[in-house]
Amino acid sequence: MPEVKIRKFLTIVEEIYHEGGRPAEKPLLRGAIVAVIDNPFAGSYHEEITGFMKALEPLGLDMATRLVGALGGDASIVEGYGKGIIVGQNGELEHGALWHAPGGYAMREVLGGAKAIVPSSKKVGGPGTRLDVPITHINASYVRSHFDAMEVGVPDGPRSNEMAVVLVMTTGARIHNRAGGLKAADIKGEDGLR
Repeated sequence: MPEVKIRKFLTIVEEIYHEGGRPAEKPLLRGAIVAVIDNPFAGSYHEEITGFMKALEPLGLDMATRLVGALGGDASIVEGYGKGIIVGQNGELEHGALWHAPGGYAMREVLGGAKAIVPSSKKVGGPGTRLDVPITHINASYVRSHFDAMEVGVPDGPRSNEMAVVLVMTTGARIHNRAGGLKAADIKGEDGLR
């Protein structure tokens, strides 16, 4: 399988103090890292593509480590996560599916064995395409306070023969969350759901 060729990284961290109510004592951090890489399958149909997932594993670990660093360097403060990919126009949506395992397992490993499935989104688009990356709690997908999303994109990517792979992490619940449901403090941690 081809090696991963990186053109650039983009890292974004938001500090959210309020959403109209009283400012929080501690801001919610919402961060994303994007790697713009060559799509080795762009331009023609390839039957066998799954081997590229193994090549993406080191990139996933590097990105997850970088993102924890951008959020302050302490993996224990991360409570939410998500992943996504934008495939350039000469690629196909199935190329984006190759990021599911390497991106998700990388975050679980760097975060010390998080249990919940890592939600994801993917699409095909050109430079400047924006992607809403869904976010859930790292240990229980049903924790409603952590249902969130972060919009990401790269101004000059992905080009037609590239992909923009994305990881997102947050340090807590939505600011002023009050939609009820399972609380993070009540997670049982048995199945990644509750």
